[in-house]
Amino acid sequence: MHDIRFIRENPDDFDAALARRGLDPLAGKLHTLDEKRRLLTTQLQEAQSRRNEASKAIGQAMGQGDTDKAEALKAEVAEIKAMMPGLEEQEKALGEELSAALAIIPNLPADDVPQGADESDNVEVSSWGEKRDFAFTPLEHADLAPPLGMDFETGTKLSGARFTFLRGDMARLHRAIAQFMLDQQTRENGYTECNPPVLVNDDAMYGTDKLPKFAEDSFKTSIRKPNPEVYNELMSHLSTKGWPATLDDYSKLVESLKWEDPANRRWLIPTSEVSLTASVAGEIIDDLAEPIRLTAHTLCFRSEAGAAGKDTRGFIRQHQFEKVELVSICKPEDSEAEHERMTECAEGILKALNLPYRKVLLCTGDMGFGARKTYDLEVWLPGQGAYREISSCSNTGAFQARRMNTRYRPEGGKKTDFVHTLNGSGLAVGRTLVAVLENYQQEDGSVIVPDVLAPYMGGVDILRSTQ
Repeated sequence: MHDIRFIRENPDDFDAALARRGLDPLAGKLHTLDEKRRLLTTQLQEAQSRRNEASKAIGQAMGQGDTDKAEALKAEVAEIKAMMPGLEEQEKALGEELSAALAIIPNLPADDVPQGADESDNVEVSSWGEKRDFAFTPLEHADLAPPLGMDFETGTKLSGARFTFLRGDMARLHRAIAQFMLDQQTRENGYTECNPPVLVNDDAMYGTDKLPKFAEDSFKTSIRKPNPEVYNELMSHLSTKGWPATLDDYSKLVESLKWEDPANRRWLIPTSEVSLTASVAGEIIDDLAEPIRLTAHTLCFRSEAGAAGKDTRGFIRQHQFEKVELVSICKPEDSEAEHERMTECAEGILKALNLPYRKVLLCTGDMGFGARKTYDLEVWLPGQGAYREISSCSNTGAFQARRMNTRYRPEGGKKTDFVHTLNGSGLAVGRTLVAVLENYQQEDGSVIVPDVLAPYMGGVDILRSTQ
């Protein structure tokens, strides 16, 4: 969420930053809405003040025996009271309109974010690792993995496209990767392990900038109950007419009783960034001398409505997947250094697994909605002969904190300020599994287990065909 005061005081700077995002100027429209709302707020305050003055004056006039003045004041108070609900309703409507307009505007890019239209304009910052020289033509994981226990057909049978059923040592390797990542981030990098809900409410999704922008990319669920009014009416009708005679009539009756109570609506998290970051929503954190660092291994869910037709083959882009997420909450002056640190923590996993990768600074046209600066880590997949994203580490500045109303109070200070929040993958578990399969594959179709994962594999050091 943007600071309307900043927009009001720096309209040209705001529009220039939006232009870097490829957006038209918006400061003028936002300023007009804000002025109308502020004018109504002033009118309300003046009306309230005059109402209070007139109410006091009534008693004084009555005490002085001036009934005509008292009656005139009473009439004025009554007129003000009658007018105020309309002003309050207009002020609320304009406030909601302004909030809705601000909610769909992306974060402003940091000054050092490169200008660009899409991923082709991203800038490679560094690379690490030696690409393996294969004595044979390496396979893509979608061809290599099925005999080893990556069952695409059963996943599709159970749930549809972009779902996968892992079996045996393949499932164990997937679990081992996640456990190794958690141990590394908690024991070596100082993150606190959490086990958060994967079903969250509207506020959590809105506060972490997933609503309203990405509603169609998220899975929604709800508890559906009979609408009390419809239910009572139907029960009254049925008590005299009897129950439906056919199964079809009964089905129509059941369907008519269903309704969605917004209070029961929940969203399946697209990443535990939502749960972890929103855990401090609405809070004032004392001091915050050191960043709060949280991590979690969770299921994640994305409908991928905005990625139709992309990566439909294999395990790269799934509706249900797992990630070890990293989240930091810190003071504004610490966020740039924390961003670099978080990215290094994610890089450490790739180095430990000896997976070649490159670090890329995203351009303005490829950066996420809530980010002001993002590094992507792209792992080398020899089967595809390409680098693919395996982690995205973003500094959102105060963008999410304003939406969540999360502040901190410096030690010994009275004034509060918005925190900065950061998030990153440390790493995406499924994509790491893909990278291990493709980089550690053997000519006979087996896959060697990386040394750092051996303690988690119960003596299994190589995945072999189960077919």
